[in-house]
Amino acid sequence: MSAFLDIMTNAAFWVAVLRIATPLIFGTLGVLLCERAGVLNLGIEGMMVAGAFSGWLAVYWGAPLWLGVLTAAAVGMFLGLFHAFFTVVLALSQHVCGLGITLLATAVSYYGYRVTFPKVSTPPTVTPFSAMDGLGIPILDQQTPLTLLALFLVPILGYVLYRTPVGLAVRMVGENPQAAEGQGVSVLAVRTGAIMVGSALMGVAGSFLTLSAFNAFFFNMVNGRGWICIALVVFASWRPGKALLGALLFAFFDALQLRLQQTGGAVLPYQLYLMLPYVLSIVALILVARKASYPQALMKPYRKGER
Repeated sequence: MSAFLDIMTNAAFWVAVLRIATPLIFGTLGVLLCERAGVLNLGIEGMMVAGAFSGWLAVYWGAPLWLGVLTAAAVGMFLGLFHAFFTVVLALSQHVCGLGITLLATAVSYYGYRVTFPKVSTPPTVTPFSAMDGLGIPILDQQTPLTLLALFLVPILGYVLYRTPVGLAVRMVGENPQAAEGQGVSVLAVRTGAIMVGSALMGVAGSFLTLSAFNAFFFNMVNGRGWICIALVVFASWRPGKALLGALLFAFFDALQLRLQQTGGAVLPYQLYLMLPYVLSIVALILVARKASYPQALMKPYRKGER
């Protein structure tokens, strides 16, 4: 019990929680935007890998850090356009197309790394974002600007979705695309735009790993974070504020298991600690998902003129 209290009162623990949560916040907001428009984007895992690689490679070749982030966003946006073409224009299976993009983006990123660095055994490094100082908030002072950007995006996305005509159009095509079409809203344009912007956020989520959390690209660094983001959207009931809460909750469990491994010694197998964030997140998801109100047109292909 004393070890647990020591962890809870340690500022470094909460710094780690926010750092772990940052890519989840970007990714969850991206998935939320896509699903609010009625499209499931299972390409997130591959988009995060592609964003991590492209952003890092741009900086390695001499681009400024923020240009590396923009590169990752552009790559994610391109993959989102690819996904939108198959799922919105051609109305193909969102599950199959999303998984296909994940496999494609991951394979191309790994292949690109091998071709660019054929004889490298240790991943080359770049100078990542440095921690912010002078904000006056100890936990934020030790974060990078990308974390602050992720936190700012939560209220911004909430405002856009619930206080602007664009947000109304996104929610309308996610609930009733036929009614949206009847009001003169282009379902194809709105869904495509939402997927592209959401995919750009997924690319930025990947770039955080290589340009902020670490300073290099290596295989399997995304490590299933994309799938966690998809689950967090359900936990959040498709609301940005609750998405932030869900990302912080998972990050809390993840940071906690790391600290428990250090303080628990060899009393319990380390695999039990690794399971902790996933088991507790599944329990939380089960408790919340029963009451979740999902977009009614989610995963339903739409063809103009059909009723």
